[in-house]
Amino acid sequence: MIAESALIPIPSEVVMPFSGYLVASGKFNVAGVIIAGSIGNLVGSLIAYYIGLRLGREFILRYGKYVLLRKSHLELTESYFKKYGDRSTFISRMLPAVRTYISLPAGVAKMNLKKFIIYTLIGSIIWNSALTYIGIQLGQEWKNILHYSNYFDGIVIIGVIVTIVIFLRSRRNKTTNAS
Repeated sequence: MIAESALIPIPSEVVMPFSGYLVASGKFNVAGVIIAGSIGNLVGSLIAYYIGLRLGREFILRYGKYVLLRKSHLELTESYFKKYGDRSTFISRMLPAVRTYISLPAGVAKMNLKKFIIYTLIGSIIWNSALTYIGIQLGQEWKNILHYSNYFDGIVIIGVIVTIVIFLRSRRNKTTNAS
């Protein structure tokens, strides 16, 4: 959960429901899962907040691509932040994709840190509770989901290979065009 909130694309939509399944199977405690996930979100969000605060927008635009952050992602979260202000950090904790990136514009805008922490923590608790509940309700259905995860893994591996090939070709074309 720290990684997801620190801009590394590991979806909470997978982590927390699986943790909910582990609660249903008696391996984890529901309160512990929600607290751990939410503290993880807070720590990761603080990392992203400080990146925005200390390094600024230009750094993010330049190096964001290395954590799959495109200019359009930053612009979306910036406009969302400008439109809704500080409370956008609370609302965004419950919105897939936006939740991962909203901490950057909050940092760039120098949002009050105390408000940022409170809104992030409350929003994360709500989100993580919902996802954990889904995992608990799925219960033994995870065995069926795991059966299909092999196919999903294959698709992800193929996607990564295709992305690398496209990246290498575009670099080669830029080098060729520059010559």
